[in-house]
Amino acid sequence: MIKNAMYFGKRDLYNLIKRVGGEWNDTKDRPIFCCIESLEHKGLYWAIPVGNYNHRDASAKRRINNFINLPPENIASCYYHIGQTTIKSIFFISDVIPVIDKYIERGYINNYTASIHIVKNKTLISELENKLKRILAYENSNPNFFRQHITDVKNELLKELI
Repeated sequence: MIKNAMYFGKRDLYNLIKRVGGEWNDTKDRPIFCCIESLEHKGLYWAIPVGNYNHRDASAKRRINNFINLPPENIASCYYHIGQTTIKSIFFISDVIPVIDKYIERGYINNYTASIHIVKNKTLISELENKLKRILAYENSNPNFFRQHITDVKNELLKELI
């Protein structure tokens, strides 16, 4: 299930990630656009940062497309996803971070409709879920492979849920 686009208390999340030894360089004041509910742990969500694809320069677009076009058996092919929301968006799947409601500050209000933005495109949701599953499976077999230390952050958040 996709949760509404949300703003997170990034300072609190950043401090948690840093405390467990990870790095996270998403310091921009933008929503984490896509939160996919964990199938394993009630109350835990997988937050995927999103940005405007058209704000990237030609070099960044080439780099992103090179990752996306890698053979599917290469885990790096799942690092990014380009999809249409209200704009052409890039989903930074390899920067996924587990979150719980405690870290959610507010919903993201869509500038065009003045309502909370919700991803409804079933194809986009399916593609994001598939890439996320691959990233998380890779992380499960290689704990803390990704710079944000997904495994350690998840374990800390699960303690908070109890």
